[in-house]
Amino acid sequence: MSVFIIADIAQAHEGSLGILHSYIDAVSKTDVDAIKFQTHIAEAESSIHEPFRVKFSYVDKTRYDYWKRMEFTLEQWKEIKTHCEKVNLEFLSSPFSIAAVKLLEELNVRKYKIGSGEITNHLMLEMIAKTGKEIMLSSGISNYHELDAAIDLIKQYHNRFMIFQCTSKYPTSAKDVGLNVISEFQDRYKCDTGLSDHSGSIYPSLAAVALGAKYIEVHACFDKQMFGPDSTSSLTMEELKQMTSGVRFIDEALASKIDKDNISEMQSMKAIFEKSLAVNCDLQKGSTISFDHLEAKKPAGYGIKASYYKNVIGKKLKVSKAKYDFLTEEDLI
Repeated sequence: MSVFIIADIAQAHEGSLGILHSYIDAVSKTDVDAIKFQTHIAEAESSIHEPFRVKFSYVDKTRYDYWKRMEFTLEQWKEIKTHCEKVNLEFLSSPFSIAAVKLLEELNVRKYKIGSGEITNHLMLEMIAKTGKEIMLSSGISNYHELDAAIDLIKQYHNRFMIFQCTSKYPTSAKDVGLNVISEFQDRYKCDTGLSDHSGSIYPSLAAVALGAKYIEVHACFDKQMFGPDSTSSLTMEELKQMTSGVRFIDEALASKIDKDNISEMQSMKAIFEKSLAVNCDLQKGSTISFDHLEAKKPAGYGIKASYYKNVIGKKLKVSKAKYDFLTEEDLI
């Protein structure tokens, strides 16, 4: 399968439908497969006691207020999904409550992406598993014990699932990306793996694909200086396009096997670039050839192959040779 690339807008729209729809149009020009949002229903998922992850907002007094501002109605979500489909983007949205799952089921989403904070939310996981749809799990703040339990639950319902290495640091430094975990997941869970990256750079995604990841998720925004919790951890549209191009290149390269024993297409190149033996100085008839007398010159086929030089050393010349003349079998005794 080809690598599946997700551009995660999350809350970069700042609760504005206009900005959100602008993101859909912009992302559609980057060759990603899907665009992802987050479905928040403040009353169902949060309370006034929830602390800010990062105190960034000049608008919201509480985290609850922030989630409230990120809400959209069912009809608005329907319009969002329709817009995505019109520009050939799969619509994805991570739920953070049972109420959000019910809303997304109304939209008939094809698969679910689960944020790492929901890995221990078995209530919601079971509801999603019962839909029979694909489940993409983000591992960010979860350990293996918690991931094992979530996957055991999902396996009871026989859903296809995949797991993403993710580091919940915003932005993520190179030493914290955890590329080693991709192969650990492959060995432990025998499933497709992915990377959900927060580095704000294109490099981890390219490396992950080279290591066998089949899913890539990156945050995206119009500008890294924009207001919001994920801006510095995001790719700009130009970076997103560059990353996607790199992923597609690497994906095709990995899928295209080369037989190094079959060089039939290289014969014309070999004739140009390979070399024939020559002498590097004037030599008289009867001279004994030594290593120090030899040079190798392009093209091949004008003398003895350069790789056969040892067969020439110690032999005598039948004829005199000028500097840089080719050597043939007929020239030697």
